[in-house]
Amino acid sequence: MLYAIAGEDVPDSLDNRLAARPAHLARLVELEAAGRMVLAGPCPAIDSPDPGPAGFAGSLIVAEFDSLAAAQAWADADPYVAAGVYARVTVRPFKQVFPRS
Repeated sequence: MLYAIAGEDVPDSLDNRLAARPAHLARLVELEAAGRMVLAGPCPAIDSPDPGPAGFAGSLIVAEFDSLAAAQAWADADPYVAAGVYARVTVRPFKQVFPRS
């Protein structure tokens, strides 16, 4: 099943985010290589694809996991969590309707 993982950044987390980014991306590449990734990316803090020093407000990942518990465990182990980037992470089941598969 698919799960939506939404991380919400703490204020002024850009430096911590940039430091943890390589490890965070490596985990996303693993999901993609396993054919389990639907989409992933950051949410800019301002209305711009390159927010510069304004940084990011959070991230969204939609990927396939065996269960809600597995998705939650994967999210809890994210390097952004360990680095204090995320104030909170929400994991919910997700049903993709569009684009049609």
